[in-house]
Amino acid sequence: MSKKSFRAALNEALHQEMAADERVIVIGEDITGGVGGDGVADAWGGAFGVTKGLLGAYGPDRVLDTPITESSFVGAAAGAALTGLRPVVEIMFVDFIGVCLDQVMNQAAKFRYMFGGKTTCPMVLRATFGSGARSASQHSQALYPLFTHIPGLKVVVPSNPSDAKGLLIESIRDDDPVIFLEHKLLYDKIGEVPDGVYAIPLGEARVLREGKDATVFAYGRMVDRAEEAANVLARDGIKVSVVDPRTTSPLDTETILEFAEETGRVVIADEASPRCGMAADISALIAEEAFDALKAPILKVTPPHTPVPYAPSLEEAYMPDAARIADAVRRTMKYQLSVK
Repeated sequence: MSKKSFRAALNEALHQEMAADERVIVIGEDITGGVGGDGVADAWGGAFGVTKGLLGAYGPDRVLDTPITESSFVGAAAGAALTGLRPVVEIMFVDFIGVCLDQVMNQAAKFRYMFGGKTTCPMVLRATFGSGARSASQHSQALYPLFTHIPGLKVVVPSNPSDAKGLLIESIRDDDPVIFLEHKLLYDKIGEVPDGVYAIPLGEARVLREGKDATVFAYGRMVDRAEEAANVLARDGIKVSVVDPRTTSPLDTETILEFAEETGRVVIADEASPRCGMAADISALIAEEAFDALKAPILKVTPPHTPVPYAPSLEEAYMPDAARIADAVRRTMKYQLSVK
């Protein structure tokens, strides 16, 4: 067990899977330094340094730099997956998915169904998401609810280095297309990561702490903020469970319902827009399946339904934080619903 950054954990997962399986290839913009550039090959390792070192280890036939045309290289990766390769595609920012949404939504996600189960599309699409980096509206969205809505896709949102490695390895081995979303402000987060090869099954939530008073569900960077809120609440004698579902599709409904029923008070922290987001989806699940156990209304802590602002003060106000999560938990503690 070593301490590694989120970025290093992802890089290690790619190295280990490429070494173990020659069908794994990596495709994306600037992942080797830029097509046609005069600089040193592999000087960059992608916009966020995740693919650094792969070119020297596995060569240009398996680490493919592309032009700036997402529709072409995502489509090429989907086709390559049909032929038996296992491509890992990097899109710098998930916001660019609009350029290649047809290739993802109408092609990769539908291949297995349209071909009657006679083929698979083992493709991973990695992309960054999230606000807080002063990247403005076109580079800061949390679009995992968009992918979750599309049948045929699996969607992964890791929150820590250990999960990032294990979930990426599992995603590469999965026979369905996986959207793997990495919060850009988590790349430098340090945590303990097993050195060997391991895979974390998709659809299994992680329970960070257990408390009897309320449960907070959170994804991605919101997991850290939920833990901060739980620590603050603990000083006031309020014991909170914190659960990270880790994937939005498949969704670990069993664990979600178990904790909702156990505490009866639920807060969901979600960086995505509030309309049709995961906070709304999980709220509906609990209201339908565990309503009798609720002691208070389900509360959602999300950004407002607006584009992500660029101004630092506005972006800070836009993002959910630990104080808002803690306040929501305190509000649930004031209720005592009686359901007959």
